[in-house]
Amino acid sequence: MPRILIIPGSLRAASSSRATARAIKERFADKTDFDIADIGALPHYNADVTDDPAVARFIEQVGAADGVLFVTPEYNYSIPGVLKNAIDWASRPAYASVFKNKLCFIVTVSGGVTGGVRAQAHLKYVLNGMLARPHPCKEVLVMQANDKLTDGVLTDEAVLGFIDTEFTPFIESLT
Repeated sequence: MPRILIIPGSLRAASSSRATARAIKERFADKTDFDIADIGALPHYNADVTDDPAVARFIEQVGAADGVLFVTPEYNYSIPGVLKNAIDWASRPAYASVFKNKLCFIVTVSGGVTGGVRAQAHLKYVLNGMLARPHPCKEVLVMQANDKLTDGVLTDEAVLGFIDTEFTPFIESLT
């Protein structure tokens, strides 16, 4: 089974991004092994810091994964700072980091009607700059996400069915 690292873009335990990540993990538990990154444990990026154990753990998780699943909200028309910070830590050395050629799948989540489309575009741009490989598919956007949660999990079958359709080829590409 492929190993997929989930990188949530939100730190809040009850966020719709984490609820979406939980739903994906549950739906695909029999097809892949999931690990979840704790990006909230990372210090602010600083090239002078060379021996932080949380950074080492995160880089190890990215390197060990066959693919990365980003599930993130959109903050101020872009990706959350905590997510960009995590990416910055794992992006070194430039053009030769653990993200080089790493297959990535992106899901953006929003309480609004755009579903985080701008964050999706910005994240793809950042990943391209590290030579990561965003999975080519229809954009997976969870709009008005708060209305689609039940007990802390995304339960909207239309959205989940669309995720199934797009995420299954991603998993298959990892084997």
